[in-house]
Amino acid sequence: MPSVHLVSDEEAPPVPAAPAATSSWMGWGYLAAGAVLVAVIGTWLVWFSASIQRQFQQEDIRASCQRVMPETAERCYDTVVIQRGGVRR
Repeated sequence: MPSVHLVSDEEAPPVPAAPAATSSWMGWGYLAAGAVLVAVIGTWLVWFSASIQRQFQQEDIRASCQRVMPETAERCYDTVVIQRGGVRR
């Protein structure tokens, strides 16, 4: 087992201090990276909620058309979607 040598503060080599400008730039970098991450997550959440809402609306239209016109439900669905400004398939 190697011997242990205690080093006092007087024997320790001086550690160069980091300049203040470097830490300031690191702070701005972390802030920018955080802002980009928040923007990406927020954009994805908006897209996901719009997708879910569109899916529920399509299911409601299909159910209504099936209830009102069961023999021509697909034609009814196409007509309603086109009238609302959507694109069919």
